[in-house]
Amino acid sequence: MNKFIATAMGLSFGLASFSAMAADEVTLQLKWVTQAQFAGYYVALDKGFYEEADLDVTINPGGPDVAPPQVIAGGGADVIIDWMPSALASREKGVPLVNIAQPFAKSGMMLTCLKETGIESPEDFPGRTLGVWFFGNEYPFLSWMSKLGIPTDGGDNGVTVLKQGFNVDPLLQKQADCVSTMTYNEYWQVIDAGLSPDDLKVFKYEDQGVATLEDGLYVLEDNLEDPAFVDKMARFVDASMKGWMWAKENPEDAAMIVLDNDMTGAQTEKHQVRMMKEIAKLLGDSAVLDEAAYQRTVDSLLSGGSDPVITKEPEGAWTHAVTDKM
Repeated sequence: MNKFIATAMGLSFGLASFSAMAADEVTLQLKWVTQAQFAGYYVALDKGFYEEADLDVTINPGGPDVAPPQVIAGGGADVIIDWMPSALASREKGVPLVNIAQPFAKSGMMLTCLKETGIESPEDFPGRTLGVWFFGNEYPFLSWMSKLGIPTDGGDNGVTVLKQGFNVDPLLQKQADCVSTMTYNEYWQVIDAGLSPDDLKVFKYEDQGVATLEDGLYVLEDNLEDPAFVDKMARFVDASMKGWMWAKENPEDAAMIVLDNDMTGAQTEKHQVRMMKEIAKLLGDSAVLDEAAYQRTVDSLLSGGSDPVITKEPEGAWTHAVTDKM
């Protein structure tokens, strides 16, 4: 009996050791710095959801000098988080990115204006200076202006576009009548600077019908030919969504997990809790890419005036192969 128990224990130990050794490695490259925008992934890591899926996940934060498409093209990641305009532009330029999942169903992009300027509706934009992010983030704005028939080259009948950095200084310093903000980040920087919601007029891209898809998960197309890779990504997306659902239900605790993973010490609990609560409003019920939302994004990008972010309808830019396997 003792020999049998010892043998069984040995087998159990061996299997456990093999299981630990066999965990599939996944490197995730974030689009931006460690913050609640990516809470679901940090929660999945912290709560063991990845480990339960037999995954060994490394999360690499981004920043102003990190371009996720370049990282994955160079072999630095298995999967990246990117906004669809950037991903589709990269695909057209030769980086064969494919969307495998879309945790964010809604856009958080807004134009935030000082109410004292008298701007109450988009009809008040002509003659104004508007702060706009570039590097691919300008195309929803250009599409919106095109839809309104408002030129973007200045003048009394058009708007003057100010190339905005990733801050809200132009609004605070009154260099611009409106600036680009995210519902979960820069808008709150305006509030923290001393302005109140009553001082502001906001225009959500979702409400204007010109929103494009934001944080999605992208991989290189060739890897999807490997069934083992597809299986690994299915487990990764499933565990990540468990992390997102937990974060949605526990925003304060999720924010603390994010702070625990912020090696820079730049984030604050107050801001991260607010961010998590706003991010929760953007999440879909599943990670399955909605084809209508995809097409809306493509149509918006193709209509970006004389310099669209993409010049033709993409082919093979998304797949349900991973989410179908979850």
